[in-house]
Amino acid sequence: MNIRLTLDGHHIAATLNDSPTARDFAAQLPLTLSLRDLNQAEKIADLPRKLSTSGAPEGADPEVGDLAYYAPWNQLATYYRDAPYATGLVILGHMADGGAEQLATADEITIEAAP
Repeated sequence: MNIRLTLDGHHIAATLNDSPTARDFAAQLPLTLSLRDLNQAEKIADLPRKLSTSGAPEGADPEVGDLAYYAPWNQLATYYRDAPYATGLVILGHMADGGAEQLATADEITIEAAP
């Protein structure tokens, strides 16, 4: 599924994968979330409800530009720098090139289905 992120007025294209967790996330769209920095590598935001992790791997090793769900804290995690493997992390999708640079300084994100 193609989605659009808005970070400080800039539109960034992104794609969600076809996992049950990503489909459950897409069902919550549109969302506007406040972002907090974590470890100078990612921005995190609390989600309105827990997502399904049915069939999800035990964890993941995120890459720059990834959108992920951190199940233990019910948070969206978005990566602008490299981060280590994390148990409970489920990759949802990936931002287009340039998104990570915008994400690094953003305080709020709006996520919606692509027009």
